[in-house]
Amino acid sequence: MSLPFAFLPPGVDAFTAALLIGISFFTSALTAAFGIGGGVAMLGALAGTVNPNVIVAVHGVVQLGSNLGRAIIQRKSANWPAVRRFLIGAVIGVALGAWLFVSLPERVLLGLLGVFILVMVYVPKPKLPGLSQSGLILGGAVSSVITMFVGATGPFVQAVLLPLGLDRKGQIATHAVMMAVQHALKVVAFGFIGVALMPWLPMMVAMIASGFAGTVLGTHLLEKMPERLFQLTLKVLLTIIAIDLLRRAAGMKIPGL
Repeated sequence: MSLPFAFLPPGVDAFTAALLIGISFFTSALTAAFGIGGGVAMLGALAGTVNPNVIVAVHGVVQLGSNLGRAIIQRKSANWPAVRRFLIGAVIGVALGAWLFVSLPERVLLGLLGVFILVMVYVPKPKLPGLSQSGLILGGAVSSVITMFVGATGPFVQAVLLPLGLDRKGQIATHAVMMAVQHALKVVAFGFIGVALMPWLPMMVAMIASGFAGTVLGTHLLEKMPERLFQLTLKVLLTIIAIDLLRRAAGMKIPGL
């Protein structure tokens, strides 16, 4: 085995590695521009390539790098009080998720996630004092439990943020910080429960570097995007993702796929 190939994780050839590194660039650009979609697409790319036992963990490390880069670039627009409330719930949720890991049916989690997103996007929220604050803590807890099983909870967290009424820059930046926090906690939790990630380290570093370049491009697109176009696109993407989650929860297959 030549030196470059010695750094590839088991079962991954050079072509697949190059493809995943390229996909990391484009998915990070997508998330930086719209806040969602990249994590789900990256998870799909890893499926069938990565050992099922480490898919969510590898995805977590790559997404940590992607979201951390996005959070650093866009930090001035983040709503930090919202992040702090989300963090309280995330710590509780990751601890509970690690305890429940591989114990709950994935279909149940997918279904709950899909329903929650649709509720947050379309159902009017009652104007109760403190609702948004408590919702952030609850959202941080629930999404952090789910992320231990299905990995990509970006749409869920975006839905949690919608009631705050942030503009596009605040929405994307706050989401980036929240997701970076959540993925960091998740990676630590997977380390404690013994998921082996060291063979993937060089590959993950390359994917993170590629993802950062994509984040720079996506942030540039966000700066030039009209506010109404952003809000409409975000709502459409959330709806499509929620419907697909419900489809997967029901075990339905799309003909030809």
